[in-house]
Amino acid sequence: MGIKTYKPTSPGRRFMTTATFEELTKVAPEKSLLVPLKKKAGRNNRGVITVRHRGGGNRRKLRIIDFKRDKIGVPGRVVSIEYDPNRSARIALVHYLDGEKRYILAPLGIKVGDIIEAGENVEIRSGNALPLGSIPVGTLVHNIEFEPGRGGKLVRSAGGAAQIVGKEESYVVVRLPSGELRRFHSRCWATVGQVGNVDHQNIVLGKAGRSRWLGRRPAVRGSAMTPRDHPHGGGEGRAPRGMPPKTPWGKPALGCKTRRRKPSDRMIIKRRNEGVALA
Repeated sequence: MGIKTYKPTSPGRRFMTTATFEELTKVAPEKSLLVPLKKKAGRNNRGVITVRHRGGGNRRKLRIIDFKRDKIGVPGRVVSIEYDPNRSARIALVHYLDGEKRYILAPLGIKVGDIIEAGENVEIRSGNALPLGSIPVGTLVHNIEFEPGRGGKLVRSAGGAAQIVGKEESYVVVRLPSGELRRFHSRCWATVGQVGNVDHQNIVLGKAGRSRWLGRRPAVRGSAMTPRDHPHGGGEGRAPRGMPPKTPWGKPALGCKTRRRKPSDRMIIKRRNEGVALA
C-alpha cells in the first residue's frame, strides 16, 4: 500500500493524504457475505447516548469476517483482496476446497492465489491459523483468542502484530502491540503474520468533512459550554477550570483509574505503561 498526496489547491487539500488502494484486486464485495448494518449513533438499546460524538457518516454494509478460523484441515485459496469500510485492515476472500467462501483479515504480504489453512500442524506461514502452543517462539501473530473457541478478539487493526516471547506449562506468553505482556492458554488460536495495510496510521484526513464521512461528530470543549452542561462551563469570557479536570458527569478526567478488576487481569505479566509485574 502507498500513500497519495495532493496539490494544496485548498486548505483541506494541503495536508490531506489517502491510500492508493493498489493492493486491492476487487471492488464489489461478495454478496453472500454481506449483512445490513443499522446505525446506532452511539446509543444503546434504550436510546441513551453511551458513546458521544458518533452519528451520520456514509452508509455501509457489514462484511462477515471469519475470526474463528474453524475450517480445520481444509485448504483455501485467496481469490481477492478487498476494502472493508468497517475496519482499518484489508480483507481477503478465501474459496475453500469444499466450496465455502469466507472473508479473513488480510495479513501483510498475502496475495491472490496463495493457499492458506488452519490446523494444529500446518506450516508456519503468513495467513495460516494455529493454536498458540503450536507456534514457535518469536513468531509474529494477530487475531488472537482470549478463550479457546471464542474467536479472535485481539490484534485485528491495520499493521497490528503481537509476538510470542515464551512458553510455560500450558500457557504462552505474548507481547501485545501496546507492550503489555500477557499469558494465553496454549489452546487459544492465532493467525500467523502481521495485519496488512501498515500505512494506515500515516493517513491524514485533512478536513473536518472527511471525519463526518466516517461517522465522527464534532467534540465541543467543556469550557465552551454552560454550567448546566459541563463542570468547566460558564463564566464571563475564558475562565480557568478552578478544579481538577472533570468529565461532563463530574468524574475525575485525569489520573484516576477507571478500569475495573477483571478475571483476565491475572493473566497480565507486565502492564503496558507501568512495567510492574503482577502477583
